[in-house]
Amino acid sequence: MSTEHIDIFDTTLRDGEQVPGCKLNTAQKLKIADALDNLGVDIIEAGFPISSPGDFHSVEEIAKLVKNATVCGLSRAVQKDIEVAAEALKYAKRPRIHTGIGTSDSHIKHKFNSTREKIIEQAVEAVKFARNFTSDVEFYAEDAGRTDNAFLAEVCTAVVKAGATVLNIPDTTGYCLPDEYGAKIKYLTEHVVGIEKVKLSCHCHNDLGLATANAIAGVINGARQIECTINGIGERAGNTALEEVVMILRQHPALHLSTNIKTQQLTGLSRMVSQEMGMTVQANKAIVGENAFAHSSGIHQDGVIKNRETYEIIDPADVGVTESSIVLTARSGRSALAYTAKKIGYELTKNDLDIIYLEFLKFADNCKQVQDNDLHHIIALSKNRLQINY
Repeated sequence: MSTEHIDIFDTTLRDGEQVPGCKLNTAQKLKIADALDNLGVDIIEAGFPISSPGDFHSVEEIAKLVKNATVCGLSRAVQKDIEVAAEALKYAKRPRIHTGIGTSDSHIKHKFNSTREKIIEQAVEAVKFARNFTSDVEFYAEDAGRTDNAFLAEVCTAVVKAGATVLNIPDTTGYCLPDEYGAKIKYLTEHVVGIEKVKLSCHCHNDLGLATANAIAGVINGARQIECTINGIGERAGNTALEEVVMILRQHPALHLSTNIKTQQLTGLSRMVSQEMGMTVQANKAIVGENAFAHSSGIHQDGVIKNRETYEIIDPADVGVTESSIVLTARSGRSALAYTAKKIGYELTKNDLDIIYLEFLKFADNCKQVQDNDLHHIIALSKNRLQINY
């Protein structure tokens, strides 16, 4: 069975930058955009050009810079938005306009004070207008996660006929369960007229911690684009994390889905985005967190020392981490102590190890982590009783 390509649509510079306190200047955006282009993402959503003169300028400069990826600009289903997005993208080698409107009954009633019929009419007009500027037009059905499937299919059919090339199905509020979101994508593949001419895209939020699971459910059921951000940053609880979905697809070849991402760059880019945005990555964050390849339990440490694959399903080098980390704590066993001691220059016999381990436990019970300097100190306390080969 052949492997199918999943487009990675990165929205770190648009949805990701909407995090309070994470505003980037143009120079910072260009730095990240260049790194994303080198990473191998297929589409970079550079911003929302009409939102401010600064955002327009950033999108324009990113469009000039990016060599490989499609550069995308967001707009509402409003002609002025679309015109401004097109102007900002005029230097892009591969421009895409991303336009759309809310489709759930909640949005139609409370946000737009409109009707289903008028929403379809506005969506069609927006897509047709955008096609005047580029052949690559993505339509987003905001709050698709809470939109009735039959009506969503009706909207999608109308915008495909109008010229949309990508259909974005956002779980805007992070409400869907994975089986629900997957079923929604499957329903659209079966009920949207002309679906074979376009790509379905997953844009999932993490309000219930299900963004990554929902995106994977989406591609399993027929979507061929995932919209995501570095470190999963984004509105409220964030978006689908790029590094997570990429590594899930890589580690599960039975899915027969692949990306062009150079995974060895993931950790470095994660740290760059964290630094530029001033947003710390939680230590236990999957793939790129500080503790993603750290082991402190004696049982785990013993297994990893003997064979890394006993407790790691990803080779750290595959995501740009030099090696697994053995962290000495009061839960560490003799094998971890001997392993670390050897790394800092000590060859311990079994007798040496038995004596040092008792001193080690006394020390470790009073601190969170035993550092290399601490271990030198522990060994020094016992050196008169030991025959250690320095």
